[in-house]
Formats: sequence, C-alpha cells, structure tokens
Amino acid sequence: MKFPKPCISSALWYLVLCPLVLGTLSLYAAETQDTLPPIPLQEVVATGTRTTTDPRLLPVTVNVVTEEVLTEKQQPNILPTLTEQVPGLFVTQRGVIGYGVSTGGSGGIKVRGIGGQPNTDVLVLIDGLPQYAGLYGHPIADNYQTSMAERVEVIRGPASLYYGSNAMGGVINIVTHQPKTDTILTRIHAQGGSFGSVDAGITNQLRRGKWSEAAGFNYVRTSGHRENTAFSQYSGFARLGYDINAHWALQATGNIAYFNTANPGTVTDPVYDSRQHILRGMATLSAENHYDRTEGAIRAYYSGGRHRINDGHKATEPLPATEYNHTDLMLGVSAYQTVRLFRGNHTTFGFDYQHFGGHVWNKGLSDRVPSTKDIIRKTQYELAGYVDFRQEVVHWFSLDAGVRLGWHSVAGFYYAPQAGLSFLLPHDAQLKAVVSRGFRNPTIRELYMYAPANDSLQAVSLWNYELSYKQYFLGGRIRVGANIFYLHAKNMIETRPIDGRPRNVNTGELKNAGAELEFSARVWQGLMLGANYSYLYMANPVLAAPEHKLNVSLAYHHDRFRIGTNVQYIHGLYTRLPAAGNDGKKQNFCLWSAHAAGRIWRELWVTLTADNILGTEYEINAGFPMPRTTVMAGLQFAF
Repeated sequence: MKFPKPCISSALWYLVLCPLVLGTLSLYAAETQDTLPPIPLQEVVATGTRTTTDPRLLPVTVNVVTEEVLTEKQQPNILPTLTEQVPGLFVTQRGVIGYGVSTGGSGGIKVRGIGGQPNTDVLVLIDGLPQYAGLYGHPIADNYQTSMAERVEVIRGPASLYYGSNAMGGVINIVTHQPKTDTILTRIHAQGGSFGSVDAGITNQLRRGKWSEAAGFNYVRTSGHRENTAFSQYSGFARLGYDINAHWALQATGNIAYFNTANPGTVTDPVYDSRQHILRGMATLSAENHYDRTEGAIRAYYSGGRHRINDGHKATEPLPATEYNHTDLMLGVSAYQTVRLFRGNHTTFGFDYQHFGGHVWNKGLSDRVPSTKDIIRKTQYELAGYVDFRQEVVHWFSLDAGVRLGWHSVAGFYYAPQAGLSFLLPHDAQLKAVVSRGFRNPTIRELYMYAPANDSLQAVSLWNYELSYKQYFLGGRIRVGANIFYLHAKNMIETRPIDGRPRNVNTGELKNAGAELEFSARVWQGLMLGANYSYLYMANPVLAAPEHKLNVSLAYHHDRFRIGTNVQYIHGLYTRLPAAGNDGKKQNFCLWSAHAAGRIWRELWVTLTADNILGTEYEINAGFPMPRTTVMAGLQFAF
C-alpha cells in the first residue's frame, strides 16, 4: 500500500482562513436555530474541549466508558476494560494483576499503533490534568484504579491542541466521582480467587447543599501465576468541592498509590530478586466558573513519585551492588475560558505552564560500593497558549479551527493546529472530518540519561487525517459508527548504533492507516449487545499494536441478577519486532470471559468473574506467558 503525501500546507491555509469565513457566516448563524435537535443516547464530554460539550459538535473521535461498564467485570484497573471497549486501543499485560515499571514492566498503551517505548505518546489525565513521570515522560499504569472513576473519556487521535506534548497518539481522561445532587452513598467490595488474588475496597460519595465529597481506598494483591510475579498495592483518592455561589466553585483532589512488584524475567532467561517499590501521588486545586455565556477554570496541580528498584540478577551472576532510586515531580498551572461570542459560537482560550524533572541516583548495597552515586538531577519547563474557535453555522453544520503555540526549554518553539467539520445529517446520522497535528517533546531520559542519551534531539511530530460516521436507528436502540484514518509521523526517536555505540536519534517515519467499527444494540429491555473492530495497516511493524482487534460482548441486567460474556480476538500482534536474521514474533489469540452477579439481600450482591475460560496460551510481552483460566468471586454492598 502506497501512502499519499500529507497536504500540510493546505491544512494550514484552511486553519488560517476558517476563522475569517466564520466571521462572515456568523450573521447568518445568529438567525438560525441555536439548539441542536435531540438525539437518542445524548451525552456530554469534557475531554475534547476541557468544558462540557455535546460530542456531536466535536470533530475528534471520543469514546465514553461509563462507571457501569467499568465496574461490571470487577477489574481493579481501568486499562483492561478500555482495551475491550475502545477500538484501536491496546494495552500490554504480563500477569494476573499489576503492570510494574522498568525492565519487564507492561502497561504500554497504543492508540492506532502510536504509543512509544516506553509509553510516551498517549497522554493519561485525571480530571483533565496530566499524569506521568517527570523524568521518563510516561504514565504509571498501576495508578489508574477503577474505584476512582465516574467515567473514562478516550480521544483516538492527536489532542495536542488542548493538551500539548505526549497527546500525540491520543488521550485517556479519568473523570473522578463528583456527586451532583444531595446524596450519601457508600460502596464496599471484596473478592478473591486464582493465584491468591485479592481485591477489596470502599468508596463514599456525599453531597449536602454546597459541599460535595468523594473518597475511596483500595487494596489488591496476587501471588502471581509464575514464580517472582507477586504484586501488592494500596491506593486511595479524595475529591472535595464547595460551591461558593451559583457561578463559582472550588475543587480539591488528590490520590496516592504505593505498590510492590517484581520482574521475573522471561521464561527462558529468568531474573531473581528483582524488586520494585513505587510511591506515586498527585494533588490539584481549582476554581471553576459557569455563566450563561462563558465558563472556565484555573487549576494548579502537582504529581510526583519515589521509586526504588533492584534490577535483580541472573542465576549465574553475583548479587547486584546498587539499587536504583529516583524522585520526580511535575507541577503546573492550567487556565482556560470558553466564551459564546454570538449564537452557535464557542471560543476557548487557554494557557498552560509545566515544570517537571527529578533526581536519579544509585544507592550502594554493600561496603564495597559508595553509598550514593548521582546519575542526574534535572528539570525543564514548558509554557503554551491556545485558541479553539467552533461555530455552529446552521443547526446541522459546525466548523472548528484552533492552534496551540508553545515553548519548551530544550526543544524550543512548537505549534499544533487542528481543523474539522461536523455534520448532523437526517435520520440521526453524524459525519465528521478532521486534520490535526500532534507532537511529543523529547524526555529527560532520552536527552540526558544512560548511554544512548542525545541532548540534540528534536520533537516528534504527527499529522492525522480522519473521517468518521455515526448513526442511530430505532429511536436509539441501535448505534453504528465507522472511522477511517491516516497517520504520518516524522522525527521518531529510536535507539540506533552510531559509531559503535547506541544513541537516541530522530530517524525515519511512521505511517499507519486503518479503519474502526463500533456497534451497540439494546435487543430488549436489559439485554445489550456490543461489538467493536479495528484494522491497522503499518508501513513498518510496530510492537504491541495488533493488526486486527475484535471484541464482542453480550450482557443482561435484571433487578436481581446481572450476567455477561465477552470474546476478544487479537491477530497480528508483534511481541518481538523483525531484525537482522529473524522475522520477529507474532501472536494470534482468542480470549473468552464471563461475569455474573446476584442480589441476595437489599443491595448485597454476590459476584463471579472468569477470564480466559478456554485456557488459551498466549503472550503480549515476549517471554512473559499470560495466565490460563482465572476465577474471582466476592461480595458487593451499597448503602
């Protein structure tokens, strides 16, 4: 397959001319209907624009995974559920529970084949604010607990206009619980099962007048399905809110997680005594405003971590002499305001500042090694402003254009434009087109740490071209959607041998194209059928990005019981890339899972889940076989 050259100059001209055209059309727009006709299953999302918006008006593709779907299978972490529910998204795994970090870790996120190694090209947010390790630039997968999430919104494709660096491939935004009406609700769950696995937690939501609160604590552990694959984690979150008046509100959030895990090595080359002790936390404070014609917020945030890692040793090697230690931080301010300049208009202005970095050192484990040896102590900063202009020209047609301009203390000036069209067609149909640029600045690790470091690296850039269609049938009982896309990335950062030693360099291109399909149907009351499929064409093979991914689910909900089943098929998944002398390693596999719950008294439910029922043998990380059939049973109680 031969790809056409991207028409970047045309996209930029469109971006410049679009606001001028919109200004001419605005007089006509003022005479048209300002409200959209209702459609079935209407929802609002915040991730595409920072403020809540009807997703039909956004040119980007956004998936919303609700709390009901997230909790139905009782997965402690949100990422396995996202892999099932979102076409084009795939997350690596290596065991029963837990992803780990460093050598042997998993939790790498790919969206349409974009993700990076380690995962630096898909941005994870909590309540719209970035969450990643300041030195390495990648999210910590074990941080994202199901218990904290009211819903998860996923943008497939670049979102750098609003979120800057690392949003090159897409965005996962975890929206935490925030009760909207007066209530008090407490949920307790506990389950256990295969390989000594345990998952238990409690959450509470409260709202009384102007005050709101949501908080929770969760504990998970497993002995693992292989030797040296034990995992344990304690995590908690809290969110407090106060409505000053009808227009202004304050919010404070925080979460913390501590986990212990290990790297067992591959089955053919095991590692012993490799231990990882990770502490991560974040806190935010925000002031939000809501008026008839404008809304926005100013938000300050901090996230950081403390990592202690013993890389272990092979059977024939001596015990390690040092332990890796690192502390990192990321703090910043994000401010944005959306104004309605005239009928059908939403214009968002925003400003972001980030300061990030950390300290890395090796700590001696014996008298023959110095107690500490610094590897790096480094910080960087980044500031940017952006504007997004969206105009409903008539009630069935909207235009969107925006650009982000910023400065990175090492990579220098950058820009990220986006332009799109949205059409509301007859018979509850939607058609969208978008062209957008995503980017990622080089991380501190790539610039300065370890032998391959190269302080001359440039930012990675990616252009995305996408066309999408969605339609509802039978009053919303059936929904179908389809996307086609083309991605072209330049200046990809890779480690190559240069003059006999490894070195990080900007080299080559990445060209991906594909199609994604979604289907859901309410067969009759309580019975839901869902399916999604994605096809990915890669001009060059990409690790951990399946060529075909199909997911089919069936669920039935009744007031006294709930049952469901899910089948996932993965084809053409590279677990080892081709290299000189070998053709790489691919995996094809099919996984079948099921879950059930029954109400035995008031809101006391007994639950049962089974994964990989067929006992399929497969790997996602090369050399790390996944567990066969696993079963968990437990109780849930709400009051």
